[in-house]
Amino acid sequence: MKRNVFFVAVLLIALISVLPVWARGGSDAASSGKIKVIFIAMDSMDEHWLKVKAGTEDKAKELGNVEISFNAPQGKVDANSQLQLVEDAITRKMDVILLAPLHRDALVPGVEKAKAAGVKVVIIDSAIGTSNYDAFFSTDNGAAARLAADELAKLIGETGKIAIVNAQAGSTTTMIRENDFKDQIAQKYPNITIVGTQYSDGDKTKALNIATDFMTANPDLVGFYATNEGSTVGTGNAIDQAGKAGAIKFVGFDWSADTKALIEKGVLQATMVQNPYQMGYLGVQAAVDLVTGKALATKDADTGVTVATTTNKDSIK
Repeated sequence: MKRNVFFVAVLLIALISVLPVWARGGSDAASSGKIKVIFIAMDSMDEHWLKVKAGTEDKAKELGNVEISFNAPQGKVDANSQLQLVEDAITRKMDVILLAPLHRDALVPGVEKAKAAGVKVVIIDSAIGTSNYDAFFSTDNGAAARLAADELAKLIGETGKIAIVNAQAGSTTTMIRENDFKDQIAQKYPNITIVGTQYSDGDKTKALNIATDFMTANPDLVGFYATNEGSTVGTGNAIDQAGKAGAIKFVGFDWSADTKALIEKGVLQATMVQNPYQMGYLGVQAAVDLVTGKALATKDADTGVTVATTTNKDSIK
């Protein structure tokens, strides 16, 4: 009898050892047995990231077998702090990390370490400088930037001086939005001159000051392009405060209560609306599929973009 009990105990231990992490108890999974997923954003202030977060939470609630958590650096450009958050997630034995990397290269060591530890990694919104990840959900930022260039060119009659207010200089996402915009202008609109590019770190106050300086230095400026929500709101506020709404044409990026208000005031003529909610929603579904061994339809997925203007602003969700 004792021999049979011993045999059963050994068999059970062997069986548990081959179960996936999400199905085990103890330190490798939540006490509830749920799949542990953490979303690490660039910051916790911009509406963009809060919408991604909402998507992760709604999908986790819908699935029922996911324990979702959220974290972000306190500042907007602290890639080192974000790297530490990734390492903390590994230590906490998360099953999946959803990461919006602040810097293309600075976060690579964290992603590589996570993969080596057996943690699944889903990249959100902005690219990472390694292919060692499991899935990537983002806007086609190059296509959106070229579309923004065409929109602004049309608004200013394809001639005149414009300026760019970008966000983070080290972020793959915003650099693509800057460079593809510049390339489109250079290739298609020879009569448009870009007088300069400045970086606001996505901070609305910094963007306001940058845009004000651009207008002061270039009294004949006819247009602005901004690359994220904070830069767009700050630039729009500068145009509004200068009394140049409509006189200076403005195309931005992202959708929030503030960007919608700028469109309604005639300050912002168009903004490139991403689908951050979908990034988070699909990211959590991919996380579960990865942990449970289900094949993904694609490793890199485009979550789409819409041009919001005064004519369709009320239909934008």
